[in-house]
Amino acid sequence: MRSGNPALNDRTFEQFNVYNSVQTMTIEGTATKTGMLLVLTVAAAAITWNQFLNQNPIVTPVMIGGFIVGLIFAIVTCFKPTWSPITSPIYAVAEGLALGGLSAIVESRYPGIAFQAVSLTFGTLFALLIVYRAGWIRATEKFKLGVVAATGGICLVYIVSLVLNLFGAAFPYIHGSGPIGIGFSLFVVVIAALNLVLDFDFIEQGATRGAPKYMEWYGAFGLMVTLIWLYIEILRLVTKLRGRD
Repeated sequence: MRSGNPALNDRTFEQFNVYNSVQTMTIEGTATKTGMLLVLTVAAAAITWNQFLNQNPIVTPVMIGGFIVGLIFAIVTCFKPTWSPITSPIYAVAEGLALGGLSAIVESRYPGIAFQAVSLTFGTLFALLIVYRAGWIRATEKFKLGVVAATGGICLVYIVSLVLNLFGAAFPYIHGSGPIGIGFSLFVVVIAALNLVLDFDFIEQGATRGAPKYMEWYGAFGLMVTLIWLYIEILRLVTKLRGRD
């Protein structure tokens, strides 16, 4: 089983054997914990959003700190899934603080853009969930390989772009609002959305294999990683489109 999400990969369930116990991972339990993480993220985002409206200068450092703390706890959770009942809520709060500040800043420039990005993100989530549950799209091995390869390529492009920015250079075209930049963002949004299918498959397989109960938190965490990535990419895409007006 392969997932483009670094939190959800082939080796995660290798240590577990299928066994009958009420203390095993379930799809319903994972969905509940995903909802809990979403509530934490939205609540935290509301804090920095309101602070931005009140012109509090602390928003920018809190936003940056939120992304850093979120990255740290994401890495910790990937290496220590048993800690996920504690680390995943912390990750959700940290990312919420960061996304609230980021969304408010972009909203101040393009009114209504945050609502558009949130609507498109959850619309994509529910649409793909319905399609997946209906069996219209399956995470076959070729499908997984393609999504993983594309996700890895995107990560490489972003890393190269970051390094170039550190040296005062810029990756041409992809960050602009021209046709190439919009096309690149659209491609990234599609790949991020397809990662949701791999996440659904991962959670389903975990429940089938009888993974421990704490893996519900880990599965919810992995799904949140993809959702946050998808939201940021949709926000970036809509910003480019609005910038052409």
